[in-house]
Amino acid sequence: MSQNQVYRKLVRDRIPEIIAGRGECPQTRVLSDDDFKAALVRKLDEEVAEFKTDRNLEELADILEVVDALAGTLNGTFADVLKIKRAKRSQRGGFEKKLFLEQVAARQRG
Repeated sequence: MSQNQVYRKLVRDRIPEIIAGRGECPQTRVLSDDDFKAALVRKLDEEVAEFKTDRNLEELADILEVVDALAGTLNGTFADVLKIKRAKRSQRGGFEKKLFLEQVAARQRG
């Protein structure tokens, strides 16, 4: 007899179906809006930690999936996030030049 595994974390929509397909019995519940937002923030931390370890495009895509869901909780869309990203890039630039700001000196008074 195998032991139950406890996860207590947000999962993608098809994960329970995949687990059931393996002959196991997933137990799930639907979160309230507030609990969902909090779980998404925790999931973002989880996915960023995984990216820091594995640094690959798949982990980066997982981060974007969470960002997409978070945008929905803010009454926005992923397209809205990208629009804001483009505007910020236009105003402040991107990271192509690989600049690292060491310090800013005070202006000399004359």
